[in-house]
Amino acid sequence: MPIRVPFNRPFVVGDELTNIAEAVRSGQLAGVGAFTRRCESFLQDRFGIHRVLMTSSCTAALEMSALLLDLRPGDEVIMPAFTFVSTANAFVRAGARPVFVDVRPDTLNLDETRVEASVTDRTRAIVPVHYGGIACQMDAIGEIASRHNLTVIEDAAQAVNARYRDHSLGGIGALGAFSFHETKNFNCGEGGALCVNEERFVERAEIIRDKGTNRQQFDRGQVDKYSWVDIGSSYGASELNCAFLWSQLERMDQITDRRAAIFERYRRGLQPLEEQERLRLPYLPDDCASNHHLFYILLPDTAGRDRLMHALHEDGVLAVFHYVPLHSSPMGRALGTGSVALPVTDDVSGRVLRLPMFYELTEPDQDFVIERLHHHLAS
Repeated sequence: MPIRVPFNRPFVVGDELTNIAEAVRSGQLAGVGAFTRRCESFLQDRFGIHRVLMTSSCTAALEMSALLLDLRPGDEVIMPAFTFVSTANAFVRAGARPVFVDVRPDTLNLDETRVEASVTDRTRAIVPVHYGGIACQMDAIGEIASRHNLTVIEDAAQAVNARYRDHSLGGIGALGAFSFHETKNFNCGEGGALCVNEERFVERAEIIRDKGTNRQQFDRGQVDKYSWVDIGSSYGASELNCAFLWSQLERMDQITDRRAAIFERYRRGLQPLEEQERLRLPYLPDDCASNHHLFYILLPDTAGRDRLMHALHEDGVLAVFHYVPLHSSPMGRALGTGSVALPVTDDVSGRVLRLPMFYELTEPDQDFVIERLHHHLAS
C-alpha cells in the first residue's frame, strides 16, 4: 500500500536557502561563523543556558559530555534503557559502564524513585532522558546527584523548547544535549548542541569541540597561536547547517504552536478510545510544559500493538514502534546488562506505537489516522 501519511516529513519554513546563500557568500562554511553564533546566542538567551556550543549532532554533544567528565574504565553512569543508542554509546566509548534503571509507567521517563538504589561508589553521572519532550522529575534527580556528588547530564534530544517548572530542559543539569536531526521539532538535517550550565566546563568544552586545540582562544586573540592541548574531535557544526537551522529557530513559537495543535487534535479524537480502555494516551504532568515532540499511544499488549501497526500500514499510515530497550539489545547483553530486571521498560516498549507527527501534517490526513484507529480498535 502506498504511504498516504508518513511518520515524519522534514520541512522548511521558507528562507533556509536564502540563509545558506548568505553563508556561502560570507566565505565561512566550516563552522563558528555568523549563523553558528546566532544559533548559540538564541539558545542561550531563550533557555537561560550559560553557554551553548553547536555540534554536528546530539551524539557528538553527549560524547563531549563524557570527555568532560574524564570517565575511566569501571566508572558507572545511570540512565534508562528506554532510549536511543547514543545515550549509552557516548559513555561506553569513554570506558564507562551504563547502569540501566527502569522508567515510570506514566511518562516513560527515568523513574526517579529507583535511581538512588543504583548509585555505587563507582557512579559518576546520571543521564535523564526527557522522552517525547516531557521532563523527568529533575528536582528529585538533582537532589540525589547532590547527595552523592554526581553530575547530571540531560539528554534533551527530544526536548528543545520544553520546560520543567520554571526551567528549560537542557538548562537544568550541569550539561545537556540537544538534537536538530530531521525528525526533531527544529531541524537542519543533522545537528545538535551541547548545553554547558557550569562555568568550569566551558573552556575545555570549546577545546574538545575543536579537535583538542585552543583554536577558539586564538580566534579571540587570547593566545598568539593555537595548538593541540587536549583530547577532542571534529564535533563542530557546519555553518551551512546552522544557516538552515537559524530559519527554524526564528520561528520557534510558530512551530511549537502548530505541533501543540496537532497533539491536541489527536488527544481529542482518541480520548473516547481511552475511555473505552482500548488504548492509553500520553500523560502530561502538571509541572511540565511539553514541546509536543511526538504523540504515542499505548496498546493493551504487544500482539495488539503489532496487529494495529500492520493494519495502519495497510491503510497507508506509517505508525511505528520505538526503542528496543538497550539492556536487552545485543550490545547491552554483551556489556552484561541482559539480566537486569526492568519490568516497566520491557512492558511499555512492547506496547508503544508512535503516530505520524510533523509540522505539515494536514487536518484531513490527521483525521484519517484517527478514523482508522477507531475502525481497527472498535472491531
